[in-house]
Amino acid sequence: MLILGIESSCDETGAAVIKGNKNSESVFLLSNVVATSLAMHSTTGGIIPENAAREQVKFIIPVISDALDKAGIKPQDLDAIAVTHGPGLIGSLLIGVETAKTLSYVWNKPLIPTNHLIGHLYANWIDQTPELPAIGLIVSGGHTDLVLIKQHEKLEWLGGTRDDAAGEALDKIGRLLGLPYPGGPNIEKRAKEGDQKKYNFPTPLNDSSFDFSFSGLKSAVFREVIDKKLSEQTVNDICANVQKVIIGILIKKTLKATEKYGVKSIILGGGVAANQTLRNKLGSSLDSKLPGVKLFVPEKYLCTDNAAMIATAAFYNHQVVNWKKVDADPGLYF
Repeated sequence: MLILGIESSCDETGAAVIKGNKNSESVFLLSNVVATSLAMHSTTGGIIPENAAREQVKFIIPVISDALDKAGIKPQDLDAIAVTHGPGLIGSLLIGVETAKTLSYVWNKPLIPTNHLIGHLYANWIDQTPELPAIGLIVSGGHTDLVLIKQHEKLEWLGGTRDDAAGEALDKIGRLLGLPYPGGPNIEKRAKEGDQKKYNFPTPLNDSSFDFSFSGLKSAVFREVIDKKLSEQTVNDICANVQKVIIGILIKKTLKATEKYGVKSIILGGGVAANQTLRNKLGSSLDSKLPGVKLFVPEKYLCTDNAAMIATAAFYNHQVVNWKKVDADPGLYF
């Protein structure tokens, strides 16, 4: 089964082609093309939605053409088209959704609307096969969620952030510290040179629930740095403690859910999943506390927004919809 995936939920514009085999439960990536406007957003310290959508208008057709060319296939070879229809920025979503609807009609191909969040989890099914049931941890700039995946097409939301997502908090804290956008990778880099014991920021919502909260941490950093001239080492130390707090609560609640539901795998997804410290510490914590459970993480280039994960999620959870009934849904959840 050949599926063309299209992703445009935020500032990336992606297209990919995957080949899936239902009998072997495997997915192979034939092409994955991403056009990013990160350099432009770095100059403004964050994403301006209108600017992102304008760039995607330029990128969408060339990206799709490139993905088909690199996969060595023609439109008539496709079995379906998958597109992110939410959640995300409405202007950006519309670029991908309306393009996919047009191609579905012109090429006479089935259209599979796909949830962006579920896509992040299914990046783990590219060239590997996690065993179900599994706990999924989505950690991105817009979302932090724990879900129980009992089987394909059967997903149960366990908890999520009540305010800022982990990635959002990292970006905002990075801005407070004068670090370039995006904040997450820069905080991880600076944390390597810092002493995490120099500060003791609070761990918000450190309770028995599966919910998260990171706005209190952001506020604590704000109170610490406001009206102060920070040395380079002070910034490093703050980064080290901030990262420790965020990673610590993510791991604590993920392991708690894993133990409660007796799953076979933990799967990690989202842009923050590219954080090597998170990957290492979650792996070592799992080895020491729940050695029978296997950790799956995508290749780092599949953690950030891409169309390969959308096509893969569609392959395992596909519900074909008439193109006329597909709409962008910025508030879509599980």
